[in-house]
Amino acid sequence: ELNQNFAYDDFFVSKCNYFAFSLIESWPKWEKNILNVYGEKYSGKTHLSNIFKKKNKAVKFKANEFSNDNLKEFKIYENLILDNFDEHVDEKLMYTLFNIADQDNKYILINSLTPINQIKFKLKDFISRTKNCIFAKIEKPDDELMFAILLKNFSDRQITIEKKLIDFIIKRIDRSYGKIYEF
Repeated sequence: ELNQNFAYDDFFVSKCNYFAFSLIESWPKWEKNILNVYGEKYSGKTHLSNIFKKKNKAVKFKANEFSNDNLKEFKIYENLILDNFDEHVDEKLMYTLFNIADQDNKYILINSLTPINQIKFKLKDFISRTKNCIFAKIEKPDDELMFAILLKNFSDRQITIEKKLIDFIIKRIDRSYGKIYEF
């Protein structure tokens, strides 16, 4: 397993992820208590949430493993991160959690592949709650970001590569984080 570096300085900001990054940076001046950062796999959501966690002493859970005990734990923290948020979460528990965030003025950062207000939930009250968030999409990578990601991945593996080779790769690779990762 490759040692993935989630250091702050390692996050490359470009047009694609600037909005999400700026919201992470502007905490606690959010207009709502819940921020949903969404985008395709490998787009940097986890990296951003780790920056947020370190900077703002947040507690982090996989969304579908979040339990009633974790709810009690949330009382101690101001910030919570829910990773991999999808239709498999406990809707009643999430509804309670969202309400606690509102009542106690706490903050939740949610990472998901699609915006949570587009996930097909069953609980009507929870569905309305999922609309009351700030949504930040991480767009498909531009050339600048693809270059940075490739360069970082080569350097993580101690591989030196010429700039023109990276430019060559960028012109021929699919514009998706997954394809860059596979490559």
